[in-house]
Amino acid sequence: MGRGSVTVVGLGMSPADLTPLARERLAAAEILAGGRRLLEYFPEHAAEKVVLDRQVAATLRELAARRGERRLVILASGDPNFFGVGPLAVRIFGPGQVEILPNITAVQAAAARLQVAWQEARVVSLHGRSAALLSEALATADRIFIYTDPENSPAAIARELLARGLARARMAVLENLGQPGERWGWYSLEEAARQTFAPLNVVYVEREPAPARVHLGLPEEELAHEAGLLTKREVRAVALAHLRLLPGLILWDVGAGSGSVGLEAGGVAPGVTVYAVEREPRRLAQIAANREKYGAVWLIPVPGEAPGALTALPDPDRVFVGGGGRALADILALTARRLRPGGRVVVAATLLASLETAREALGRAGLAVEVVQLMVSRSRALAGDMYLQAHNPVWLLIGSPKED
Repeated sequence: MGRGSVTVVGLGMSPADLTPLARERLAAAEILAGGRRLLEYFPEHAAEKVVLDRQVAATLRELAARRGERRLVILASGDPNFFGVGPLAVRIFGPGQVEILPNITAVQAAAARLQVAWQEARVVSLHGRSAALLSEALATADRIFIYTDPENSPAAIARELLARGLARARMAVLENLGQPGERWGWYSLEEAARQTFAPLNVVYVEREPAPARVHLGLPEEELAHEAGLLTKREVRAVALAHLRLLPGLILWDVGAGSGSVGLEAGGVAPGVTVYAVEREPRRLAQIAANREKYGAVWLIPVPGEAPGALTALPDPDRVFVGGGGRALADILALTARRLRPGGRVVVAATLLASLETAREALGRAGLAVEVVQLMVSRSRALAGDMYLQAHNPVWLLIGSPKED
């Protein structure tokens, strides 16, 4: 590379992993940019040292404006194009203007230590990112590598997994990979939740596949439930359609019963987090049983009676109310106050009084109200033929923001 060149060099686990070409580019560098830990590998290098910290993009733009014809090398850990600075450098300095020299990633090194096939695993980076990304990965994978940060530490991740019913999963924590203090080991989640690990670490989570898989329209007989207290699969399908779920959203399932709506919500939109609020202990036990059967880590049982049990929950993007009784109006009033911008509420009502209460409460809250009536009949055998047995009608009330 000539004058004014820009090269992004992946160091792998340490400079010991550098190729001859990468060493040549480093030797010729007149500006060396990277995180403090990476720059410390080259204390005697004569180049100008530029620290890349929280304002990486701003610092690189400033370098682009002032470096002139000096050769710039940007240091990256692992592979610069794998949750790294490579794509950002291309955006700032221009396509075709940047040379990228990849190297081994922490995930590859961790897989080698653990002797596992990493093409079968999901990889999630929580480094400066939302923990909601972990929820999406857990909904679709049984093997996950996780890049951590001080907030999303191995102990914090273990506590989150325990809260999602994964007590039987196991976790490997690999600390200081490629460094003199390297160590790694397997832990139960309870063990990991109590420990402190080196800041430089990678986590690997492994669990047994769920015995059953979630799909839209789960048959009632396949769910643990109390007779008559289960949203029928046809109603579930239409309710989920009106909820318009997307990955990463928060759903309150109020009066959750067996948790059937929340179960299927995670199948429709992997990465959604469902708080299943239920006051009856036996139904909470059914929610837990269904969560374990289907591996529904997105489903979080919340004991208590609404609206009081809702106060400590994070604000919702979507709300499904399948029960509420005399408190229905108060539940919907609180829901409307807490609903995030663009949120939607769906209420299932089987009684005329509940229909009218929900319609009035949603209207008072300033939401546009739509009502859908569902009348389902299912075939039953009779005299060598079949007939259609009608179920009670159900009304779905959909509350959504009014259009300007």
